[in-house]
Amino acid sequence: MGPIRVVVADDQELVRAGFGMILDAQPDIEVVGEAADGAQAIEAVREHGPDVLLLDVRMPVMDGLEAARRVCAEFPDCKVIMLTTFDIDDYVYDALYAGASGFLLKDVRRDDLAHGVRMVASGEALLAPSVTRRLISEFAARRPPAQGGGPARPPSRLLEQLTARERETLRLLARGLSNAEIAAALVVSEHTVKTHVSNVLSKLRLRDRVHAVVFAYESGAVVAGDG
Repeated sequence: MGPIRVVVADDQELVRAGFGMILDAQPDIEVVGEAADGAQAIEAVREHGPDVLLLDVRMPVMDGLEAARRVCAEFPDCKVIMLTTFDIDDYVYDALYAGASGFLLKDVRRDDLAHGVRMVASGEALLAPSVTRRLISEFAARRPPAQGGGPARPPSRLLEQLTARERETLRLLARGLSNAEIAAALVVSEHTVKTHVSNVLSKLRLRDRVHAVVFAYESGAVVAGDG
């Protein structure tokens, strides 16, 4: 396999240049394009076909959240990492619903930046399980997706595609458990858990574990506050 192809989108030239130099210095990562606003980011993805898009939340012309929605809808193979100067906040929640696979703070360490790109490119979500659980459960509790103009609740019949064990795996994912913790709860091997997780993502056409958690709350498979 070739290097991970990345587009960096940020309206601050120094941020773009800095992130670009850090990533280009990695032997397995190549920065193939840059963008100064959301509209340019979409064009850069269309032109270069990157594996990963680093996308600032706040940009002129078109903000990062709208750009993320369009990129995730039009280019499902491109993983999106949101860049923000803020910690856990509404921008992060909205980014996950837009289809992003995680987020990084702009003061991220260079090693963590490269590691995050590799994680997302490999199909992992750039959020620790405990953070995932807190993010989604808090969001679901205070702003239900079916209200306030949010996305419509996915039909519960989609859950019927899952086996009983896969539905249990989905519920455990939504509680923020890691593969090892799910394996212990189900008394199976981690390899078996990985297979169940893969089946859940495939059958429900979800991008990664974070969106499996989002789906679990939106579909009613779990509710905020479930232990």
